[in-house]
Amino acid sequence: MARRSRHRLLLLLLCYLVVALGYHKAYGFSAPKDQQVVTAVEYQEAILACKTPKKTVSSRLEWKKLGRSVSFVYYQQTLQGDFKNRAEMIDFNIRIKNVTRSDAGKYRCEVSAPSEQGQNLEEDTVTLEVLVAPAVPSCEVPSSALSGTVVELRCQDKEGNPAPEYTWFKDGIRLLENPRLGSQSTNSSYTMNTKTGTLQFNTVSKLDTGEYSCEARNSVGYRRCPGKRMQVDDLNISGIIAAVVVVALVISVCGLGVCYAQRKGYFSKETSFQKSNSSSKATTMSENDFKHTKSFII
Repeated sequence: MARRSRHRLLLLLLCYLVVALGYHKAYGFSAPKDQQVVTAVEYQEAILACKTPKKTVSSRLEWKKLGRSVSFVYYQQTLQGDFKNRAEMIDFNIRIKNVTRSDAGKYRCEVSAPSEQGQNLEEDTVTLEVLVAPAVPSCEVPSSALSGTVVELRCQDKEGNPAPEYTWFKDGIRLLENPRLGSQSTNSSYTMNTKTGTLQFNTVSKLDTGEYSCEARNSVGYRRCPGKRMQVDDLNISGIIAAVVVVALVISVCGLGVCYAQRKGYFSKETSFQKSNSSSKATTMSENDFKHTKSFII
């Protein structure tokens, strides 16, 4: 009898679980689905598919774009926002005719329909990734440099998706990422970073004089900046020596001028003038003292 009662209790618990699961399903708690990822090239078309049961007359469909704030894309049987002019509905799916980079993000379709147990709700999430070709990169190339110094050229693009890789060209010829594999007539002291777009010469030489341009490339396309010339010159040692000699000559001439002035007595005349002034002042003071003494005696 005890065993039969235990079996009955287990059967009752199992029935309760089945009923509870059926209740949740009837009111829209569907099992999670694998998220879709749709990839599209900018200015081409993309289809956001809603994987739900077949559409019925009583079904109600809503599309929302998720993010910091949820916005309606399809609501009350009408496309919302700028999707009105560049998208259309195909059953439960949205066909975007002209995708832009601002369309990238997560979307959720919600389909609700009445059932015998109540309102049934089905959801599906789609992630839209928009690929963007690079724009013309901005290139920083110094117009002049001294041989033996460190020189860095920079190249950057902020629009490409995925992030582009960079290649540098000198006089229209592509520079190798590993310079030691190139010609012996070129400077092999540079390092190129294809991820950041920098081209650095550890010790630049006259061989590096030329026109430099940079290309940004990803899976969608590529663009190149206009070429800019960099002139590398040797340090002018003879010019520096000549400048030092000129400065030394100027200092020597100034010194000779001072000596000449002293010999001619220009500085001594000034001293005698100062002495005469002091002696005249002393004579005036003695006369005043004499008058004062004389008046005192009278």
